[in-house]
Amino acid sequence: MIILITGASHTGKTLLAQKMLEKYHYPYLSADHLKMGLIRSGHTDLAPEDDEALKEYLWPVIREIIKTAIENRQNLIVEGCYIPFRWRHDFDGRYLAAIRFICLAMSERYIENHYGEIAGYESAIETRLVTEDCSVDSLKADSRSIIAGFRHAGEPVVLIDSDYEKTIQSLLD
Repeated sequence: MIILITGASHTGKTLLAQKMLEKYHYPYLSADHLKMGLIRSGHTDLAPEDDEALKEYLWPVIREIIKTAIENRQNLIVEGCYIPFRWRHDFDGRYLAAIRFICLAMSERYIENHYGEIAGYESAIETRLVTEDCSVDSLKADSRSIIAGFRHAGEPVVLIDSDYEKTIQSLLD
């Protein structure tokens, strides 16, 4: 089983992956770790802020890691924001049957009502060395983009709208 976790900025993708690792004992691959390893090693001239270019650069590698894990009947959690909206088009039915897809986004109301908590937890699992724009407006814009893009591609989006812990717990049950 592959659990593929993506979504908007500051939604707790890494936290969910960590909780799934603890519950299911599946190893997990962080796209951010892969990104920083390639950047720090000099294997790319891209910078951490080059999100769209990084998606194009990282996705082919992540996609083939997923295929390899499935072919070897291995469990793996893959987490990060570098998953294209139309990711499903890169897999045939044999692979898709082994992938559980989770996309997290926050409603605008949730962002407005919980902004302090969202900003306060931004380094709950991983320390962010690069300061992102974590304003209410940037979080709303990112969530809108993620919701629109994945829904347009026919993908489900888990919308965090009121109780964050309950929403995350429902994904673990």
